[in-house]
Amino acid sequence: MRVAPTVGEIIGAFKSITTHNYMRGVKQFGWHPFAGKLWQRNYYEHVIRDQADWEHISTYIADNPLNWIDDEENPEITR
Repeated sequence: MRVAPTVGEIIGAFKSITTHNYMRGVKQFGWHPFAGKLWQRNYYEHVIRDQADWEHISTYIADNPLNWIDDEENPEITR
C-alpha cells in the first residue's frame, strides 16, 4: 500500500526539479548562473489554525521582500 508523500518529500521534489530545470536553462539558454545555493537547506512548516494566524503569515509574506536589502543572504550587501 502506497502512503501519500509528506510535505517534506513534496518540497524536496519541487526543489530538485526546479534546480535541475534552472541548471538546464543556464546551459541551454544562457540564463545567469546563481552564485551559491539556489535553495535554502530547509524550510519553515506551519499549520495555519485561525484567521489571526492567516493574517499574520500573509502580512509577513507580503512584506518580507522589503527586508531583502538587509538580509544576510543578500549577496549584494557589503559588510
